[in-house]
This record gives sequence, structure tokens and C-alpha cells, in this order.
Amino acid sequence: MTGFIDGLLNVSPLVAYIAVFCLVFAEDALFIGFVIPGETAAVLGGVVASRGEVQLGAMMALVVTAAIVGDSVGYEVGKHLGSRILKTRALARHSGKLQNAQDLLRRRGGSAVFLGRFTAFFRAVMPALAGTSRMPYGRFLAYNAAGGLVWGIGFVLLGFLAGNSYEAVAQAAGRDIAVVIAAVAVAALVAWHFRSRRRRQHRRDTGQRQDQGRA
Repeated sequence: MTGFIDGLLNVSPLVAYIAVFCLVFAEDALFIGFVIPGETAAVLGGVVASRGEVQLGAMMALVVTAAIVGDSVGYEVGKHLGSRILKTRALARHSGKLQNAQDLLRRRGGSAVFLGRFTAFFRAVMPALAGTSRMPYGRFLAYNAAGGLVWGIGFVLLGFLAGNSYEAVAQAAGRDIAVVIAAVAVAALVAWHFRSRRRRQHRRDTGQRQDQGRA
């Protein structure tokens, strides 16, 4: 793994873009995240940007796009192949974690897609589980895009700020740092939800007062 990481940090900018995109995409679409977690690739993309070899904004956009598209492919795989995916040898070894992912999806629905983005195993299987459960794609895409945006920007920026300290950051990325990023994202979503409710309630109250005034 160390040799692979060092190699990725010393390739041409075009190869760096392609490699990071493929790793992030394949984690969700092809379950390769069991071997190379996507957050490691995202962090390394940020490290490459910190060295001035690629553009930070372009790397962020690429990682976010790869995350969203990869999830969408995973969704379609789950939708069309269904239970056959869940019976594969790769997933059979993780039956306990798989059951936890299914329970989370049943309890949280679209929110599970968003939250699953911040846990390596859930990130790899949640799109396929959403497809298998026949979650409406529009609902899946909304939560998938929100999670991909927060996760992609967060981890690329983390690698950019870490610079040569990327090894410690990559090791911690799947644990405490992911929890912090997820917590901030959830807090932002909750705040947006309550603001939206207040605005709707305010519009209803205003409409009622206007109706009473006309009466």
C-alpha cells in the first residue's frame, strides 16, 4: 500500500486525476473500497494539489463527481442484480456489517445514503442496497449528491491542508475525522430543515392573516 501511495504522489497531473477518479468511482460502483478506501484516494488528491501539481478546485470537482457517479452505478447494480449481489463471497464475509447497513437504510431511508458516505463499508454497499430496496432514484440522488459534495470537498481539502503529513491523516480519515465532517454536515442539514419549516410556517401564517383581513 505504501508503495502504491508513493507512486500516486509522483505521477503526472493527468495520471493523478485519472487514478483518483477511478479509485473513488470504483469504491462505490465495484466494491473496491474493501481494498483501498475512497477517502485515502481523496486525501491523496488533496496532497497532490498542495504540491501545486494539480488544481485544488479541479480535484475537488473530480472527486465529488466520481463519488456521485460511482454511487449511481452502484445503485443500478443493486437495482438490477438485487439479492445476487448480497450473496457474493466478498460480502458474505461481512454479513454482520451488511445487516447493520440494511437496518440503517430501513430506519433512516435517504438519510442513510448520506450518512453512509462517511463510513468505509457503508459507502461501498449502501448504493447497491438502496437500489435493491427500490428506493426512488430521485430521492437517492438528492442524498447521494449531498453526501458526495460534503465528503469530496472535505477530504480533498483535508489532504491539501495536511500536505506531507498525509500518512497520519489518511490513517485517521476513516475514523475521527470522518465523524467530525459527518457531524458538521448533519448539523447543517438540520439547521436548513428547521429554517425551511419556519419559512413555510411564516408564509402560512401570513396567508391566514391576509385571508382574515379580506374577510
